[in-house]
Amino acid sequence: MATGLNASANQVSLLFTSYFLVTSVVMLVTGWVSSRLGSRLTLILGAALIVVFVGLAGTSNSVLELVNFRAGWGLGNAFFVVTALSVIVAVARGGTGSAVLLYEAAIDLGLSVGPLIGAALGAHSWRWPFFGTATLMAIGLIAILMFLPDQPKPARKVSLTAPVRALAHPGLFTVSLSGFFYYYAFFTVLAFAPFVLNMSAHAVGLIFFGWGLLFAVFSVLVAPRVEARFGLLPVIYTALAILAVLLVVMGVSAPGVVAVCVVISGAVIGLINTYFTELALEVSDVPRPVASAGYNFLRCFAGVIAPFLAPTIAEHVGVTATFAVAAIAALIAPAIILVRRRTIIAEQAAEPGEIRPATTVLAAIDGTSADLPVIARAIEIARPLYAEILAIHVRMSEVFAEGGAEIEAAADAERAVAAALKRIAQAGLTGRGRS
Repeated sequence: MATGLNASANQVSLLFTSYFLVTSVVMLVTGWVSSRLGSRLTLILGAALIVVFVGLAGTSNSVLELVNFRAGWGLGNAFFVVTALSVIVAVARGGTGSAVLLYEAAIDLGLSVGPLIGAALGAHSWRWPFFGTATLMAIGLIAILMFLPDQPKPARKVSLTAPVRALAHPGLFTVSLSGFFYYYAFFTVLAFAPFVLNMSAHAVGLIFFGWGLLFAVFSVLVAPRVEARFGLLPVIYTALAILAVLLVVMGVSAPGVVAVCVVISGAVIGLINTYFTELALEVSDVPRPVASAGYNFLRCFAGVIAPFLAPTIAEHVGVTATFAVAAIAALIAPAIILVRRRTIIAEQAAEPGEIRPATTVLAAIDGTSADLPVIARAIEIARPLYAEILAIHVRMSEVFAEGGAEIEAAADAERAVAAALKRIAQAGLTGRGRS
């Protein structure tokens, strides 16, 4: 693109900036829109916008035109991406687990194969990858129109300010702010490294194919196992430190070594993306779609800043300084979590003026018949202690890379808690519930 449009690295970087600026801002309103239009119409709107603006991008005759069309692409992307997973979960016949697996497979396939297809098309003309993307999205849009049934609108409408208000939660703000600095390092690799490689389209495509392949394997298969063995926060600290080292090496090495570091970074980034998404979705009691919108709004701003700032630093100071700044950002990310780690520990305080019993009996329920003996035993323990019973139902979810999905509907979880509280009240005891 830089050659075809006679553009500088700074000008080409604006393609990322405009795209993510629009995407991050529109993330704030996607929940508001989808809760009113319904998920099917929102998905169609997003896909249609992508087809139109990607196709127009391929017809651009200047960087300014291309930047504007990329902004329109970001608008469609925001509506499409945040809605796709919930729709797949809603219509899948094999259960939520199968739906999430399908979604993960599709995303990871795109991440790994996309650079190869883009390189093959881009070797002929910088316009072809845009036309290829528009064609693929048009096929997707047609499939949605033909095969996706109407979806019921959500019972509760999402407030326009909900994602911003969600960031007032100390834990979610900690994760989002840390994610912003991590994504600065991430986008330095994604948007600036190809200029340092200075290789053919096919070579860069192969390098990022390796990057995408490791990203897919480590985000889906390795991340859960590593977390289970070492714990979430220690792995985040370690992975971000490794990413910082890789960035430093990229800044002082020849293109061949940079290529190896880019591929290796795919594994590290796959882990970190998964862990940050998990933290963002689980750190607060904010509904997950709203928490995700707030988190994505803040961290996507790194995609606005890094692609433009990285080549600017390189132009005035040098490539080494560009990667050094990214490495520092990668180290600031875990430092924020370390300093503010208390905010990511959920603490449920009593309401002002509320008197709580000195002793609480915890009853974990799952909404099945197994709850009956659990509640009965909790009542047996609590009665002589004059204790209250806290009935907790954990809603299961699947988390991966940059997405997540609820396995259980909120209404089902609330019914399970309500049934438990009814039994506790019938026994003449005080009960509280959480889901």
